Amino acid sequence: MELTPRKKQIMKIVVDSYIATAEPMGSKAIVDQMPGKISSATIRNELADLTEMGYLEQPHTSAGRIPSPKGYRLYVNELMERKALSDEETEKINETLSGPMEQVDQVIAKAGKMVSSFVGYPSYTVADHKSAVTVQRFELIGVDEMSFIAVVMLSDSRVKSQLMRLPLAIETEKLPEMSHLLNTHFTGIDPAKMNGHLMSLSEQVTGRWFLLLNQVIEYAGLLLQETNHQQVFTNGAGQLLKFPEYRDIDKAHDLVSFMVDNKEDLPVPAGDSPMQILIGPENVNDALKDSSVVIASYDIGDNMRGLVGVVGPTRMDYATVAARLSYFAESLSRMFGKNQLPPKEEKEP
Repeated sequence: MELTPRKKQIMKIVVDSYIATAEPMGSKAIVDQMPGKISSATIRNELADLTEMGYLEQPHTSAGRIPSPKGYRLYVNELMERKALSDEETEKINETLSGPMEQVDQVIAKAGKMVSSFVGYPSYTVADHKSAVTVQRFELIGVDEMSFIAVVMLSDSRVKSQLMRLPLAIETEKLPEMSHLLNTHFTGIDPAKMNGHLMSLSEQVTGRWFLLLNQVIEYAGLLLQETNHQQVFTNGAGQLLKFPEYRDIDKAHDLVSFMVDNKEDLPVPAGDSPMQILIGPENVNDALKDSSVVIASYDIGDNMRGLVGVVGPTRMDYATVAARLSYFAESLSRMFGKNQLPPKEEKEP
């Protein structure tokens, strides 16, 4: 069955109306919005076809139609009109982000709160490494015969150090030799391979020096584990309660609990797509099967990207959310990259 221009026009009317009202739409209401003279009978036939094709659903026999997840996907991909932000909206976002730069995790947490308030839905933010962080360089600095400082330079440009003490005395003049050994065998690899290389050197390195290597590799492994762990911040979960889809307390409780207690399971798409929209069953996690998630990415620098996502009912105002989220993400990329905000968006005539 062909998806004709008229069927697409009807789909757009139904989705736009349902997003605005949360009420099923009948044939008479659609006739009033269609150009030209089209009978209710014709519209009913088209609605029946769209239902059979899986784009619409009929909650009750006598009720009108509502969009299915497949219908929302058609809407997002082909029918949704692009929205431009108002001067007030761009000004508000620019003003909010115009303060002094803070630590990355503070900016990311703050961004989630701002996004939730701007879009009117719960949000979450993530700092995600584009590729796994590894150790770029080791340096050992002697303090005395029983202690030294291990300096670890990571591939994301961060430098960490820690004072380490040994149970056996060492000759500090041999530390450069151990630094060379570390840089030869333990850089650019993951913690599992680092441990494997350490075991393979156990017969070549004497006891006290092996203890030193073991200490440094254990410290480096903890740093990598901490660095590569994604930290997720959630905000505004209670906003779900204002939508009629979540009047069922159990349904609302399940989703709010998921966002608070299982936030690490919120979608974190791979790839560099600036915007992704997951509708209903497209979400892998069962807790999100009746919800939609809109996710925008932005560049933090140092091999890192930020993600900001919005969670809401499948009846989400996709066009408005996408416009606000896109501008917000672009603003954050500019802020991290050049500490400047993007120009105001030109409105289409």
